[in-house]
Amino acid sequence: MNRKELDPEESQRAAFGVELRRLRDERGWTQDELGMRMGCSGTHISAVETGRRSPTPRFARSADRALGTGDRLQRMVRSVRESSLLEGFPEYLVHEARAVEIRLFELGIVPGLLQTPEYAAATAAGEVRRGAITESQAQERLALLAGRQASLRRTPAPLIHVVMDESCVRRIVGGKDVMAAQLDQLLAFAELPSTVLQIAPYDLGERRAFDLPINLLTLPDRSDLAYAESSLQGRMEREARFVRLKMTAYHQLQVEAMSQTASVAMIEELRKGTP
Repeated sequence: MNRKELDPEESQRAAFGVELRRLRDERGWTQDELGMRMGCSGTHISAVETGRRSPTPRFARSADRALGTGDRLQRMVRSVRESSLLEGFPEYLVHEARAVEIRLFELGIVPGLLQTPEYAAATAAGEVRRGAITESQAQERLALLAGRQASLRRTPAPLIHVVMDESCVRRIVGGKDVMAAQLDQLLAFAELPSTVLQIAPYDLGERRAFDLPINLLTLPDRSDLAYAESSLQGRMEREARFVRLKMTAYHQLQVEAMSQTASVAMIEELRKGTP
């Protein structure tokens, strides 16, 4: 039988699936047999083991009872839920670290890969004050972001295309001093030989291709991936037809957005209004 082998390092969902399969195999049970003991279908077990379906706390409790594993699987699910990272994002990071081309579109906030440490810290602190994340989760995000930014300094460097909504550069985050340094960082980014920086102006209106942030990756084998997220969830998409549509929309957005020269001029003008 062909079995989909997951990499437990790829995501927390994958790690759970690998562990569930290992425990089931140790007992010599089929997926249907485990499903009968848990009160669900073997198809459901298969979907969790292959990472196609996320385990819920209820599923983990039932699996622990059936397998006699105390609260081992429940603790794995809690660690997923307690993380500040959206589902799907850890998997995306694995691919981002080896992508040869990265295309980003962002709304309201400077993309993480371009943030200064002070800007990133101010953003995380705001979420802590609102109760959206804990202080430890904020530190997790900042440490992860620093690692992502460091990975871009590899050789050869990936080609990075960034289109930001105008709100990203007009919204002051962390006060004027922090924002001034952030604008300087954007100007420095635009000067790099492997980058393209564009602003999607407000007057683009309905011609703007995306209403939510999106990340598009081209991998060394020239295959493409898409990652999109809302405030509640993230989703990695590999299906070629879907990704191709998103890539086409991104190219259309680049055509409609301001040129890099005009974008840099806007940022420089905004920079004059900060200390």
